[in-house]
Amino acid sequence: MTTRTGEPIGNELLGLLKALKLGALADTLPARAALARQHKLSHITFLENLLADEVSRRETRSTTLRSKKAGLDPTMHLTDWQAPDDLRYDHTLLNDLATLRFLDASQSLIIQGPVGVGKTHLATAFGHLAIRRRHTVAFSRADKLFHRLRAARLDNTLDTELRRLTATDILIIDDFALRPLDATETSDFYELVIDRHRTKTTILTSNREPAEWLAMTADTMLAQSAIDRLTANAHTLTIEGPSYRQRTRAQLDATTHPEHPQ
Repeated sequence: MTTRTGEPIGNELLGLLKALKLGALADTLPARAALARQHKLSHITFLENLLADEVSRRETRSTTLRSKKAGLDPTMHLTDWQAPDDLRYDHTLLNDLATLRFLDASQSLIIQGPVGVGKTHLATAFGHLAIRRRHTVAFSRADKLFHRLRAARLDNTLDTELRRLTATDILIIDDFALRPLDATETSDFYELVIDRHRTKTTILTSNREPAEWLAMTADTMLAQSAIDRLTANAHTLTIEGPSYRQRTRAQLDATTHPEHPQ
């Protein structure tokens, strides 16, 4: 292997790097070596820069793998969420939530609003932020979550699945109460909320306000108990405005079928 400056990296060095599980350093070694010569860096500083590259690479890889395991969309980061001017929400609250102080306090978050305003994007973005701080995260659409719990009953793994979900630092439930919850789903929702109350963070996105959730459940007493606990310890971010998807569709139509001057 030859560096960009023409200096060869011998097989012996490559073998040593691989033996130490540092083979990826070979990718940055040429540039770092050239930079060290250019700025007359000490051997210690050169080694520090080289190892910093490796730490950064490993952190990035670890974050990517943990985000994938959590079920987070890799395209939904806070920096990618560009709210149009006609979207209405509490900017101060959103900025405060981005600090994740609510997570440190084991508080929850409800993101509510109509279809297509970015609720899922924001919930996912908070998940990515938490992953970077080495918290455990699990993301699931509500219907898929309850389906998985129902399946766990059939193979006698329900207790294991509930313990896993209860132990997760941030549980993100997307599209909650989009459709009615039957008796089993209502019971599972109750168990999750009770077990996580004031110890872990739950993030829910919903097209409905919490006041409407009760009518979507099959057991009023269980649901009321769960909803009361959840809302008492949760921030609520309300987003109002037209659907982003419809806005994008309108822009696409305008591009595809531009109006011709008469």
